Amino acid sequence: MSADGRANQRLVDHRTAIVDSAALAARLGRWSHGDGTLSAQLAHRIRSLAETGELRPGDRLPAERALAAAISVSRGTVVSAYAALAEQGAVERRQGSGTRIAGSSAAHARDNGRGGRGEALFSALPDAIDLLRTVPQIPDAAVAIIRAHEPRLDLALIPETDPAGFPMLRAQIADLLTAEGTPTTPEQILVTHGAQQAISLVVNAMVGPGDVVLAEEVTWPGVTDTVGLRGGSVHGIAMGEDGLDVAALEVAMARMRPALVALNPHHQNPTGTRLSAASRTRVADLAAQYGVPIIEDRVVAGISFDGVVPPTLAAERPDAPVIVVESLSKWAWAGLRVGWLRADPVLVRRLRGARQLADQSTSVPAQLLASDLLEHAAELRREISATHQERLRLLLRLMDEHLPDWTFREPRGGLALWAALPVGSADALARIAAVHGVAVAGSAEFAAGASPDDHIRLPFTAPDAVLTEGIRRLGEAWREYRELL
Repeated sequence: MSADGRANQRLVDHRTAIVDSAALAARLGRWSHGDGTLSAQLAHRIRSLAETGELRPGDRLPAERALAAAISVSRGTVVSAYAALAEQGAVERRQGSGTRIAGSSAAHARDNGRGGRGEALFSALPDAIDLLRTVPQIPDAAVAIIRAHEPRLDLALIPETDPAGFPMLRAQIADLLTAEGTPTTPEQILVTHGAQQAISLVVNAMVGPGDVVLAEEVTWPGVTDTVGLRGGSVHGIAMGEDGLDVAALEVAMARMRPALVALNPHHQNPTGTRLSAASRTRVADLAAQYGVPIIEDRVVAGISFDGVVPPTLAAERPDAPVIVVESLSKWAWAGLRVGWLRADPVLVRRLRGARQLADQSTSVPAQLLASDLLEHAAELRREISATHQERLRLLLRLMDEHLPDWTFREPRGGLALWAALPVGSADALARIAAVHGVAVAGSAEFAAGASPDDHIRLPFTAPDAVLTEGIRRLGEAWREYRELL
Protein backbone atom coordinates (compact mmCIF):
# COMPACT_ATOMS: atom_id res chain seq x y z
CA MET A 1 0.00 0.00 0.00
CA SER A 2 1.54 3.28 -1.00
CA ALA A 3 1.14 6.57 0.80
CA ASP A 4 -0.86 9.04 -1.24
CA GLY A 5 -0.81 12.15 0.90
CA ARG A 6 -4.48 11.97 1.79
CA ALA A 7 -3.90 12.54 5.49
CA ASN A 8 -1.84 15.66 4.78
CA GLN A 9 -4.59 17.44 2.83
CA ARG A 10 -7.15 19.08 5.06
CA LEU A 11 -10.67 17.92 4.24
CA VAL A 12 -12.64 20.62 6.05
CA ASP A 13 -11.81 24.25 6.86
CA HIS A 14 -12.96 24.19 10.49
CA ARG A 15 -13.39 27.97 10.59
CA THR A 16 -16.08 27.86 7.89
CA ALA A 17 -17.05 24.12 7.91
CA ILE A 18 -16.62 24.12 4.12
CA VAL A 19 -15.39 20.87 2.56
CA ASP A 20 -12.60 21.29 0.01
CA SER A 21 -13.52 19.66 -3.29
CA ALA A 22 -9.99 18.43 -4.10
CA ALA A 23 -9.50 17.01 -0.60
CA LEU A 24 -12.89 15.31 -0.77
CA ALA A 25 -11.99 13.78 -4.14
CA ALA A 26 -8.82 12.33 -2.58
CA ARG A 27 -10.73 10.93 0.42
CA LEU A 28 -13.28 9.24 -1.87
CA GLY A 29 -10.56 7.01 -3.32
CA ARG A 30 -11.68 4.49 -5.96
CA TRP A 31 -15.32 5.22 -5.26
CA SER A 32 -16.55 4.31 -8.77
CA HIS A 33 -15.25 0.72 -8.73
CA GLY A 34 -18.22 -0.84 -6.95
CA ASP A 35 -21.72 -1.86 -7.98
CA GLY A 36 -24.59 0.45 -8.99
CA THR A 37 -24.83 3.74 -10.82
CA LEU A 38 -22.13 6.37 -10.46
CA SER A 39 -24.44 8.63 -8.48
CA ALA A 40 -25.38 5.80 -6.09
CA GLN A 41 -21.74 4.87 -5.52
CA LEU A 42 -20.80 8.50 -4.95
CA ALA A 43 -23.62 8.93 -2.43
CA HIS A 44 -22.53 5.76 -0.62
CA ARG A 45 -18.93 6.96 -0.30
CA ILE A 46 -19.89 10.42 0.95
CA ARG A 47 -22.19 8.87 3.52
CA SER A 48 -19.40 6.55 4.69
CA LEU A 49 -17.22 9.61 5.34
CA ALA A 50 -19.99 11.00 7.53
CA GLU A 51 -20.53 7.70 9.35
CA THR A 52 -16.84 7.41 10.25
CA GLY A 53 -16.60 11.03 11.44
CA GLU A 54 -14.37 12.53 8.75
CA LEU A 55 -17.37 14.61 7.71
CA ARG A 56 -19.28 15.96 10.69
CA PRO A 57 -22.79 17.36 11.12
CA GLY A 58 -22.93 20.87 9.66
CA ASP A 59 -20.02 20.44 7.25
CA ARG A 60 -20.87 22.05 3.90
CA LEU A 61 -20.21 19.86 0.87
CA PRO A 62 -18.66 21.37 -2.28
CA ALA A 63 -20.91 22.87 -4.92
CA GLU A 64 -22.07 20.30 -7.50
CA ARG A 65 -20.02 21.82 -10.31
CA ALA A 66 -16.82 22.01 -8.23
CA LEU A 67 -17.04 18.41 -7.02
CA ALA A 68 -17.93 17.18 -10.52
CA ALA A 69 -14.77 18.79 -11.89
CA ALA A 70 -12.64 17.36 -9.05
CA ILE A 71 -13.80 13.76 -9.61
CA SER A 72 -14.22 13.98 -13.42
CA VAL A 73 -17.94 13.27 -13.71
CA SER A 74 -20.90 15.23 -14.99
CA ARG A 75 -22.60 17.78 -12.77
CA GLY A 76 -25.77 15.68 -13.07
CA THR A 77 -24.05 12.75 -11.34
CA VAL A 78 -23.25 14.92 -8.31
CA VAL A 79 -26.73 16.45 -8.30
CA SER A 80 -28.26 12.95 -8.26
CA ALA A 81 -25.90 11.81 -5.50
CA TYR A 82 -26.75 14.81 -3.31
CA ALA A 83 -30.46 14.24 -3.96
CA ALA A 84 -30.14 10.60 -2.89
CA LEU A 85 -28.31 11.63 0.29
CA ALA A 86 -31.07 14.14 1.04
CA GLU A 87 -33.74 11.43 0.62
CA GLN A 88 -31.80 9.22 3.03
CA GLY A 89 -31.62 12.05 5.56
CA ALA A 90 -27.82 12.12 5.38
CA VAL A 91 -27.64 15.72 4.18
CA GLU A 92 -29.73 18.86 4.47
CA ARG A 93 -30.24 21.11 1.44
CA ARG A 94 -31.25 24.73 1.95
CA GLN A 95 -31.46 27.55 -0.55
CA GLY A 96 -28.48 29.84 -0.11
CA SER A 97 -26.60 27.61 2.35
CA GLY A 98 -25.75 24.66 0.10
CA THR A 99 -25.66 20.99 1.03
CA ARG A 100 -24.62 20.17 4.58
CA ILE A 101 -24.09 16.94 6.51
CA ALA A 102 -27.26 16.40 8.53
CA GLY A 103 -27.73 16.05 12.27
CA SER A 104 -26.14 17.36 15.41
CA SER A 105 -22.89 16.30 17.03
CA ALA A 106 -24.86 14.43 19.69
CA ALA A 107 -26.84 12.54 17.07
CA HIS A 108 -23.63 11.70 15.25
CA ALA A 109 -22.17 10.30 18.45
CA ARG A 110 -25.22 8.09 18.95
CA ASP A 111 -25.07 6.83 15.37
CA ASN A 112 -21.44 5.83 15.78
CA GLY A 113 -22.51 3.26 18.35
CA ARG A 114 -24.88 1.42 16.05
CA GLY A 115 -23.42 -1.80 14.82
CA GLY A 116 -19.72 -2.36 14.37
CA ARG A 117 -17.26 -3.17 11.63
CA GLY A 118 -15.90 -6.04 13.69
CA GLU A 119 -19.22 -7.90 13.53
CA ALA A 120 -18.44 -8.87 9.93
CA LEU A 121 -15.41 -10.88 11.09
CA PHE A 122 -17.71 -13.28 12.92
CA SER A 123 -20.30 -13.67 10.16
CA ALA A 124 -19.16 -16.75 8.26
CA LEU A 125 -21.97 -19.17 7.44
CA PRO A 126 -21.78 -22.54 9.23
CA ASP A 127 -20.97 -24.43 6.03
CA ALA A 128 -18.47 -21.87 4.68
CA ILE A 129 -14.69 -21.87 4.95
CA ASP A 130 -13.80 -19.09 7.38
CA LEU A 131 -10.99 -16.87 6.11
CA LEU A 132 -12.23 -13.97 8.22
CA ARG A 133 -10.39 -14.30 11.52
CA THR A 134 -6.72 -14.66 12.47
CA VAL A 135 -7.05 -17.49 15.00
CA PRO A 136 -3.66 -19.25 15.03
CA GLN A 137 -3.02 -22.92 15.55
CA ILE A 138 -2.08 -23.71 19.16
CA PRO A 139 1.63 -24.67 19.37
CA ASP A 140 2.49 -28.24 20.33
CA ALA A 141 4.61 -26.85 23.16
CA ALA A 142 1.56 -25.02 24.53
CA VAL A 143 -0.49 -28.22 24.44
CA ALA A 144 2.21 -29.97 26.47
CA ILE A 145 2.31 -27.13 29.02
CA ILE A 146 -1.48 -27.17 29.39
CA ARG A 147 -1.52 -30.95 29.89
CA ALA A 148 1.19 -30.73 32.53
CA HIS A 149 -0.36 -27.76 34.35
CA GLU A 150 -0.97 -28.38 38.06
CA PRO A 151 -2.25 -25.19 39.70
CA ARG A 152 -1.40 -24.44 43.30
CA LEU A 153 -4.61 -25.20 45.19
CA ASP A 154 -3.99 -22.47 47.79
CA LEU A 155 -4.22 -19.98 44.92
CA ALA A 156 -6.66 -21.78 42.62
CA LEU A 157 -9.33 -22.05 45.31
CA ILE A 158 -9.38 -18.45 46.49
CA PRO A 159 -12.79 -16.89 45.75
CA GLU A 160 -11.55 -13.65 44.16
CA THR A 161 -8.44 -11.74 43.22
CA ASP A 162 -7.20 -8.19 42.72
CA PRO A 163 -8.81 -6.50 39.66
CA ALA A 164 -5.28 -5.64 38.50
CA GLY A 165 -4.27 -9.31 38.53
CA PHE A 166 -2.34 -11.75 40.71
CA PRO A 167 0.76 -10.03 42.12
CA MET A 168 2.98 -12.91 41.00
CA LEU A 169 1.61 -12.74 37.43
CA ARG A 170 2.04 -8.96 37.28
CA ALA A 171 5.62 -9.38 38.45
CA GLN A 172 6.22 -12.11 35.88
CA ILE A 173 4.91 -9.91 33.04
CA ALA A 174 6.99 -6.98 34.27
CA ASP A 175 10.11 -9.18 34.30
CA LEU A 176 9.37 -10.37 30.75
CA LEU A 177 9.03 -6.81 29.46
CA THR A 178 12.18 -5.75 31.29
CA ALA A 179 14.14 -8.63 29.77
CA GLU A 180 12.89 -7.58 26.32
CA GLY A 181 14.21 -4.03 26.77
CA THR A 182 11.32 -2.15 28.41
CA PRO A 183 12.08 -1.62 32.11
CA THR A 184 8.82 -2.30 33.95
CA THR A 185 7.58 -2.65 37.52
CA PRO A 186 4.59 -4.77 38.64
CA GLU A 187 2.73 -1.54 39.48
CA GLN A 188 2.74 -0.69 35.77
CA ILE A 189 0.88 -3.90 34.82
CA LEU A 190 -2.87 -4.52 34.66
CA VAL A 191 -3.97 -8.06 33.76
CA THR A 192 -7.06 -8.12 31.54
CA HIS A 193 -9.51 -10.47 29.89
CA GLY A 194 -7.57 -10.41 26.60
CA ALA A 195 -6.03 -7.51 24.66
CA GLN A 196 -9.40 -6.21 23.47
CA GLN A 197 -10.50 -5.53 27.03
CA ALA A 198 -7.27 -3.64 27.62
CA ILE A 199 -7.96 -1.46 24.57
CA SER A 200 -11.56 -0.92 25.63
CA LEU A 201 -10.59 0.09 29.18
CA VAL A 202 -8.18 2.71 27.87
CA VAL A 203 -10.61 4.09 25.28
CA ASN A 204 -13.44 4.25 27.80
CA ALA A 205 -11.22 6.17 30.20
CA MET A 206 -9.84 8.67 27.69
CA VAL A 207 -12.39 9.19 24.91
CA GLY A 208 -15.71 11.02 25.13
CA PRO A 209 -18.35 12.25 22.67
CA GLY A 210 -16.84 14.33 19.89
CA ASP A 211 -13.24 13.33 20.66
CA VAL A 212 -10.88 12.34 17.85
CA VAL A 213 -8.67 9.26 17.95
CA LEU A 214 -5.89 8.78 15.41
CA ALA A 215 -5.09 5.34 13.98
CA GLU A 216 -3.66 3.80 10.83
CA GLU A 217 -5.98 4.26 7.84
CA VAL A 218 -6.77 0.55 8.01
CA THR A 219 -6.73 -1.03 11.44
CA TRP A 220 -8.24 -3.61 13.79
CA PRO A 221 -12.00 -2.82 14.03
CA GLY A 222 -11.92 -3.41 17.77
CA VAL A 223 -10.41 0.08 17.97
CA THR A 224 -12.84 1.89 15.67
CA ASP A 225 -15.89 0.15 17.11
CA THR A 226 -14.92 0.92 20.72
CA VAL A 227 -14.26 4.58 19.93
CA GLY A 228 -17.60 4.78 18.12
CA LEU A 229 -19.43 3.42 21.14
CA ARG A 230 -17.94 6.26 23.18
CA GLY A 231 -19.22 8.82 20.70
CA GLY A 232 -15.78 9.61 19.32
CA SER A 233 -14.47 9.33 15.79
CA VAL A 234 -11.36 7.72 14.36
CA HIS A 235 -9.27 9.61 11.83
CA GLY A 236 -7.16 7.35 9.64
CA ILE A 237 -3.51 8.22 8.96
CA ALA A 238 -1.99 7.27 5.61
CA MET A 239 0.36 4.29 5.40
CA GLY A 240 3.29 3.32 3.21
CA GLU A 241 5.31 0.17 2.60
CA ASP A 242 6.78 0.32 6.11
CA GLY A 243 3.56 1.19 7.88
CA LEU A 244 2.35 4.47 9.31
CA ASP A 245 3.29 7.74 7.58
CA VAL A 246 4.82 9.44 10.61
CA ALA A 247 4.92 12.88 8.96
CA ALA A 248 1.16 12.63 8.39
CA LEU A 249 0.71 11.56 12.01
CA GLU A 250 2.53 14.68 13.20
CA VAL A 251 0.36 16.93 11.03
CA ALA A 252 -2.80 15.29 12.39
CA MET A 253 -1.62 15.52 16.00
CA ALA A 254 -0.90 19.23 15.59
CA ARG A 255 -4.16 20.06 13.80
CA MET A 256 -6.73 17.74 15.35
CA ARG A 257 -5.69 17.66 19.02
CA PRO A 258 -6.60 13.98 19.43
CA ALA A 259 -7.55 12.45 22.75
CA LEU A 260 -5.63 9.29 21.92
CA VAL A 261 -3.56 7.57 19.23
CA ALA A 262 -4.06 3.82 18.66
CA LEU A 263 -1.34 2.06 16.69
CA ASN A 264 -0.46 -1.50 15.73
CA PRO A 265 3.08 -0.83 14.46
CA HIS A 266 4.62 -4.30 14.45
CA HIS A 267 3.28 -6.77 11.84
CA GLN A 268 0.24 -4.53 11.61
CA ASN A 269 -3.24 -6.00 11.29
CA PRO A 270 -4.31 -6.11 8.46
CA THR A 271 -1.37 -4.86 6.33
CA GLY A 272 1.45 -6.86 7.94
CA THR A 273 3.77 -3.82 7.87
CA ARG A 274 6.54 -3.25 10.40
CA LEU A 275 7.41 0.30 11.44
CA SER A 276 11.08 1.20 10.95
CA ALA A 277 13.40 1.99 13.87
CA ALA A 278 13.58 5.68 12.94
CA SER A 279 9.78 5.91 12.70
CA ARG A 280 9.32 4.19 16.06
CA THR A 281 11.61 6.72 17.69
CA ARG A 282 9.80 9.60 16.02
CA VAL A 283 6.37 8.33 17.15
CA ALA A 284 7.59 8.12 20.74
CA ASP A 285 9.02 11.63 20.44
CA LEU A 286 5.67 12.94 19.17
CA ALA A 287 3.81 11.32 22.07
CA ALA A 288 6.14 13.05 24.52
CA GLN A 289 6.07 16.36 22.64
CA TYR A 290 2.29 16.62 22.36
CA GLY A 291 1.43 14.74 25.54
CA VAL A 292 -1.00 12.52 23.62
CA PRO A 293 -1.30 8.93 24.94
CA ILE A 294 -0.56 6.14 22.48
CA ILE A 295 -1.99 2.63 22.68
CA GLU A 296 0.60 0.28 21.22
CA ASP A 297 -1.02 -3.03 20.19
CA ARG A 298 1.69 -5.74 20.25
CA VAL A 299 -0.38 -8.92 20.11
CA VAL A 300 1.44 -10.19 17.00
CA ALA A 301 4.76 -8.35 17.43
CA GLY A 302 6.44 -11.58 18.53
CA ILE A 303 5.29 -13.57 15.51
CA SER A 304 8.33 -12.79 13.37
CA PHE A 305 9.57 -14.76 10.34
CA ASP A 306 13.04 -13.18 10.25
CA GLY A 307 13.63 -13.24 14.00
CA VAL A 308 13.30 -9.47 14.35
CA VAL A 309 11.02 -8.36 17.18
CA PRO A 310 11.11 -4.56 17.50
CA PRO A 311 11.17 -3.07 21.00
CA THR A 312 8.11 -1.35 22.39
CA LEU A 313 7.49 2.33 21.74
CA ALA A 314 7.69 2.75 25.51
CA ALA A 315 11.32 1.62 25.35
CA GLU A 316 12.14 4.46 22.95
CA ARG A 317 11.17 7.26 25.36
CA PRO A 318 10.43 6.47 29.02
CA ASP A 319 8.73 9.87 29.37
CA ALA A 320 6.33 9.25 26.47
CA PRO A 321 2.74 8.35 27.49
CA VAL A 322 2.74 4.94 25.76
CA ILE A 323 0.33 2.21 26.84
CA VAL A 324 1.57 -1.20 25.71
CA VAL A 325 -1.07 -3.89 25.13
CA GLU A 326 -0.26 -7.60 24.79
CA SER A 327 -1.96 -10.98 25.03
CA LEU A 328 -1.31 -14.71 25.07
CA SER A 329 -3.99 -15.38 22.47
CA LYS A 330 -1.92 -15.11 19.29
CA TRP A 331 1.20 -17.02 20.35
CA ALA A 332 0.07 -19.40 23.12
CA TRP A 333 -3.65 -20.22 23.03
CA ALA A 334 -6.50 -18.24 21.50
CA GLY A 335 -8.94 -19.88 23.90
CA LEU A 336 -7.15 -18.51 26.97
CA ARG A 337 -8.42 -14.95 27.31
CA VAL A 338 -5.55 -13.42 29.27
CA GLY A 339 -3.92 -10.16 28.25
CA TRP A 340 -2.35 -7.16 29.91
CA LEU A 341 -1.37 -3.56 29.54
CA ARG A 342 1.69 -1.65 30.68
CA ALA A 343 1.18 1.99 31.60
CA ASP A 344 2.01 4.67 34.15
CA PRO A 345 1.12 3.38 37.65
CA VAL A 346 -1.32 6.27 38.15
CA LEU A 347 -3.25 5.24 35.03
CA VAL A 348 -3.10 1.58 36.07
CA ARG A 349 -4.77 2.46 39.39
CA ARG A 350 -7.44 4.42 37.53
CA LEU A 351 -8.09 1.55 35.12
CA ARG A 352 -8.09 -0.94 38.01
CA GLY A 353 -11.22 0.75 39.33
CA ALA A 354 -12.86 0.65 35.91
CA ARG A 355 -11.92 -3.00 35.59
CA GLN A 356 -13.58 -3.78 38.90
CA LEU A 357 -16.83 -2.27 37.63
CA ALA A 358 -16.60 -4.16 34.33
CA ASP A 359 -16.08 -7.77 35.46
CA GLN A 360 -14.25 -7.74 38.82
CA SER A 361 -11.11 -9.59 37.69
CA THR A 362 -9.58 -12.19 35.40
CA SER A 363 -10.36 -15.85 36.12
CA VAL A 364 -8.07 -17.29 38.79
CA PRO A 365 -7.39 -20.62 36.99
CA ALA A 366 -6.74 -18.72 33.75
CA GLN A 367 -4.11 -16.52 35.41
CA LEU A 368 -2.37 -19.54 36.91
CA LEU A 369 -2.22 -21.29 33.52
CA ALA A 370 -1.05 -18.06 31.90
CA SER A 371 1.83 -17.99 34.37
CA ASP A 372 2.99 -21.41 33.18
CA LEU A 373 2.76 -20.37 29.53
CA LEU A 374 4.64 -17.11 30.14
CA GLU A 375 7.58 -19.09 31.49
CA HIS A 376 7.98 -20.48 27.95
CA ALA A 377 7.16 -17.31 26.00
CA ALA A 378 10.29 -17.35 23.85
CA GLU A 379 9.82 -21.01 22.90
CA LEU A 380 6.12 -20.56 22.11
CA ARG A 381 6.74 -17.50 19.96
CA ARG A 382 9.44 -19.30 17.99
CA GLU A 383 7.15 -22.27 17.33
CA ILE A 384 4.14 -20.17 16.32
CA SER A 385 6.37 -18.10 14.03
CA ALA A 386 7.85 -21.17 12.32
CA THR A 387 4.42 -22.78 11.87
CA HIS A 388 2.87 -19.73 10.29
CA GLN A 389 5.86 -18.91 8.16
CA GLU A 390 5.35 -22.29 6.51
CA ARG A 391 1.65 -21.56 6.17
CA LEU A 392 2.43 -18.22 4.55
CA ARG A 393 4.61 -20.03 2.02
CA LEU A 394 1.66 -22.29 1.23
CA LEU A 395 -0.60 -19.28 0.81
CA LEU A 396 1.89 -17.64 -1.57
CA ARG A 397 1.93 -20.78 -3.73
CA LEU A 398 -1.87 -20.86 -3.71
CA MET A 399 -2.04 -17.19 -4.68
CA ASP A 400 0.29 -17.80 -7.59
CA GLU A 401 -1.95 -20.65 -8.76
CA HIS A 402 -5.44 -19.23 -8.20
CA LEU A 403 -5.05 -15.43 -7.93
CA PRO A 404 -1.93 -14.58 -9.96
CA ASP A 405 -3.02 -11.04 -10.85
CA TRP A 406 -3.48 -9.93 -7.23
CA THR A 407 -0.64 -7.89 -5.70
CA PHE A 408 0.71 -7.73 -2.17
CA ARG A 409 3.79 -7.08 -0.06
CA GLU A 410 4.97 -10.26 1.64
CA PRO A 411 4.76 -9.74 5.43
CA ARG A 412 7.78 -10.36 7.67
CA GLY A 413 5.55 -11.49 10.51
CA GLY A 414 1.99 -11.63 11.75
CA LEU A 415 -0.90 -13.79 10.64
CA ALA A 416 -2.44 -12.23 7.52
CA LEU A 417 -1.71 -11.14 3.95
CA TRP A 418 -3.16 -7.82 2.69
CA ALA A 419 -3.84 -8.40 -1.00
CA ALA A 420 -4.89 -5.76 -3.55
CA LEU A 421 -7.42 -6.47 -6.29
CA PRO A 422 -6.31 -5.25 -9.72
CA VAL A 423 -9.84 -4.00 -10.45
CA GLY A 424 -13.26 -3.97 -8.88
CA SER A 425 -14.74 -3.88 -5.41
CA ALA A 426 -13.59 -6.01 -2.47
CA ASP A 427 -17.07 -5.81 -0.96
CA ALA A 428 -18.69 -7.06 -4.17
CA LEU A 429 -16.17 -9.89 -4.46
CA ALA A 430 -16.79 -10.93 -0.84
CA ARG A 431 -20.49 -11.35 -1.62
CA ILE A 432 -19.72 -13.60 -4.58
CA ALA A 433 -17.14 -15.53 -2.54
CA ALA A 434 -19.82 -16.25 0.08
CA VAL A 435 -21.88 -17.95 -2.63
CA HIS A 436 -18.83 -20.11 -3.40
CA GLY A 437 -18.61 -21.13 0.27
CA VAL A 438 -15.70 -19.01 1.51
CA ALA A 439 -15.94 -15.99 3.82
CA VAL A 440 -13.43 -13.16 3.40
CA ALA A 441 -13.19 -9.58 4.69
CA GLY A 442 -12.36 -6.56 2.57
CA SER A 443 -11.18 -3.00 3.08
CA ALA A 444 -14.44 -1.76 4.60
CA GLU A 445 -14.09 -3.95 7.71
CA PHE A 446 -10.73 -2.37 8.57
CA ALA A 447 -11.02 1.20 7.28
CA ALA A 448 -10.65 4.01 9.80
CA GLY A 449 -12.45 6.32 7.40
CA ALA A 450 -13.31 6.30 3.73
CA SER A 451 -10.90 3.86 2.11
CA PRO A 452 -10.48 2.46 -1.40
CA ASP A 453 -12.58 -0.70 -1.61
CA ASP A 454 -9.77 -2.71 -3.19
CA HIS A 455 -8.08 -5.02 -0.63
CA ILE A 456 -8.87 -8.40 0.91
CA ARG A 457 -7.30 -9.64 4.15
CA LEU A 458 -6.25 -13.28 3.89
CA PRO A 459 -5.32 -14.93 7.22
CA PHE A 460 -2.94 -17.88 6.91
CA THR A 461 -4.00 -19.50 10.17
CA ALA A 462 -6.35 -22.23 8.90
CA PRO A 463 -5.06 -25.82 8.58
CA ASP A 464 -3.31 -26.52 5.27
CA ALA A 465 -6.19 -28.44 3.71
CA VAL A 466 -8.74 -25.79 4.72
CA LEU A 467 -6.55 -22.93 3.49
CA THR A 468 -5.95 -24.73 0.19
CA GLU A 469 -9.64 -25.27 -0.44
CA GLY A 470 -10.52 -21.75 0.70
CA ILE A 471 -8.14 -20.09 -1.76
CA ARG A 472 -9.31 -22.42 -4.55
CA ARG A 473 -12.91 -21.31 -3.94
CA LEU A 474 -11.84 -17.67 -3.74
CA GLY A 475 -10.11 -18.07 -7.10
CA GLU A 476 -13.34 -19.39 -8.61
CA ALA A 477 -15.26 -16.46 -7.16
CA TRP A 478 -12.70 -14.01 -8.55
CA ARG A 479 -12.95 -15.45 -12.07
CA GLU A 480 -16.74 -15.22 -11.91
CA TYR A 481 -16.54 -11.64 -10.66
CA ARG A 482 -14.08 -10.62 -13.41
CA GLU A 483 -16.58 -11.76 -16.04
CA LEU A 484 -19.16 -9.36 -14.55
CA LEU A 485 -16.91 -6.30 -14.79
